[in-house]
Amino acid sequence: MRAYLDLCQRIVDQGCWVENNRTGKRCLTVINADLEYNVANNEFPMITTRKSFFKSAIAEFIGYIRGYDNAADFRKLGTKTWDANANLNEVWLNNSHRKGEDDMGRVYGVQGRSWAKPDGGTIDQLQKIVDHLNQGIDDRAEIMTFYNPGEFHMGCLRPCMHTHNFSVLDGTLYLTSFQRSCDVPLGLNFNQIQVFFFLAIMAQITGLKPGIAYHKIVNAHIYEDQLLLMKDVQLKREPLALPKLIINPDIKSLKDLETWVTMDDFSVEGYQCHEAIKYPFAV
Repeated sequence: MRAYLDLCQRIVDQGCWVENNRTGKRCLTVINADLEYNVANNEFPMITTRKSFFKSAIAEFIGYIRGYDNAADFRKLGTKTWDANANLNEVWLNNSHRKGEDDMGRVYGVQGRSWAKPDGGTIDQLQKIVDHLNQGIDDRAEIMTFYNPGEFHMGCLRPCMHTHNFSVLDGTLYLTSFQRSCDVPLGLNFNQIQVFFFLAIMAQITGLKPGIAYHKIVNAHIYEDQLLLMKDVQLKREPLALPKLIINPDIKSLKDLETWVTMDDFSVEGYQCHEAIKYPFAV
């Protein structure tokens, strides 16, 4: 939690103004940030200096695990995070590859579960990782990436958190996740939860011990219309103790995640927080 606030303060103190063409807003920006989450001790990184929510973040990531490409499927899981990008993005609405309402195109989980091969067929990156980890294999390339420049034009959004690299040492599973761009006041806690969750759930379904999740961010920014709330409200609050993430122990395989798992299978224990802050969202 302190590392999150330190990053926010660093952006406020050292950031440079950058005009963002996609949103039409200015961002106060720094380059390179490294965060760590102790999954072994179940120190769940939910923000405590404002009210935060975890189920939407986990629901979205389960949608990625299932390879969803439609915002309606994400809504059924319990998250509306793809509604705007699928249905309000003018560039995507006019894209010939868009198949209709709620279609997201070939983004995120589609790439992770069904990467198109130039010679035909697809690659299921996640299944390969799970199979290897179940066999105790780490070939130094247990990588799932959503970043496919050859198909950017076929989706509504380029991936922000784009690559997840698993490693095994002495029966302990580690994760390094790479993010090219991060809206720190709003998006970062969402991403923190997902990085933590991905390591925790992969350790559970492969029988490995969870270790540390490493989260590497390239471009970390605060939008101009978020800055005063960050400086005058959130950064003046003291962080509270981190909660624990409780995962249904009956989840034992990738197939379980693909089929019957719902948000009722996840809860948090011991979450305390300050009042909510309504940060503006940039589409």
